[in-house]
Amino acid sequence: MTVMQALQLDRPGTPLRLVERTLPTPVPGQVLIAVVACGVCRTDLHAADGDLHGPLPIVPGHEIVGRIAGLGPGVTGLAMTDRVGVPWLGHTCGHYLFCRSQRENLCDTPAFTGFNRDGGFARRCIAGC
Repeated sequence: MTVMQALQLDRPGTPLRLVERTLPTPVPGQVLIAVVACGVCRTDLHAADGDLHGPLPIVPGHEIVGRIAGLGPGVTGLAMTDRVGVPWLGHTCGHYLFCRSQRENLCDTPAFTGFNRDGGFARRCIAGC
């Protein structure tokens, strides 16, 4: 089992804690990213302060820049070491009206990087492509 370091939010109002986590493995349609930099957004602070309520513990951070460190099965158009960025909107369903009409930001079942899926305050993170 390979591990990595990450900063984890356990409870609102508490400092992020340095932890070791299992290195994530990309599944079909995902990539593993070696994080080079991750900004701190006001949304991260809202989650840390408890103004936004998501699943905990979580690794915050969604303004991610990194390099591809692993490709999930079936991923095309990207190669190892390609430089990539990861946004706040981490996943959409792709099935309903908004997703099918290029208005994914209005998806009824979104996932957000660093809020309800682990983000970039870690050595590695997973992103969809």
